[in-house]
Amino acid sequence: MSVQMEIICVGNELLIGKTLNTNALWMAKRATSLGIVVKRITVVGDYVDEIAAATVEALQRKPRFIITTGGLGPTFDDKTLEGIAKALNRKLEVNEDALKMVREKYEAFAKEGRIEEVELTPPRVKMATLPEKAKPLLNPTGTAPGVMIEVDETFLMALAGVPSEMEAIFEDSIVPLLKKAGGNVMFFETSIFADNMMESTLAPLIDQTMHDSAYVYIKSHPKGEENMPHIELHFSTTAKDSKSAKDRLGKAIIQLSELIEKSGGKVTVQQKSQIRQ
Repeated sequence: MSVQMEIICVGNELLIGKTLNTNALWMAKRATSLGIVVKRITVVGDYVDEIAAATVEALQRKPRFIITTGGLGPTFDDKTLEGIAKALNRKLEVNEDALKMVREKYEAFAKEGRIEEVELTPPRVKMATLPEKAKPLLNPTGTAPGVMIEVDETFLMALAGVPSEMEAIFEDSIVPLLKKAGGNVMFFETSIFADNMMESTLAPLIDQTMHDSAYVYIKSHPKGEENMPHIELHFSTTAKDSKSAKDRLGKAIIQLSELIEKSGGKVTVQQKSQIRQ
């Protein structure tokens, strides 16, 4: 049974088109590389009710992991933890471990001469105010700690929105959990290209190949125009070792290539392969 994840991205800037949602792209690729199946990516604004509703809906689907990004900072519109607290019907409280993390960050800034004095102002304390029974996660590159809450069999985790901070927390605190849950399964992918054949003609050939290769997923991505079709065929599978994956992918590539050529198409020799792990 696959280990499933949902991602909730928080921020008005994502909804108005000001900021490209690179966090969702990065997390989806990283989680997939570890054999985790990302089932849904949701984007909501900086509003408590919307964050709470998205969290409740995700929890009802019972994925193993739910990860939010954004909304952990000191400003008025950083509402993620308030929304999560509402979703869980828990109070917000100053977490002493989180407060220690925040204090140590500002002490380091003072030693570097970036600030004159260390003062735990209300906006700074806000970053250490977490839902009850939450565990802070060290933020190696920023100030606001990440947050982890276990809800039944789901790990609900909130990460910073700044990409460098999100990635650092993810690698340090979340990747070990994903590897353990995924059983060291890795994601393997490769692509070939088909020319002189429309996607509608390719469709039944892809269906036939996937039917004969139960563990391989094939997705077509048109790159050219309708009158000059150039289509990427992306093959992917998950496996515990590269030999099994390469055998599966190789068999599927050979079968689909032969079907394409028999139908009058051409398989481009150029082939790009990648193992994400």
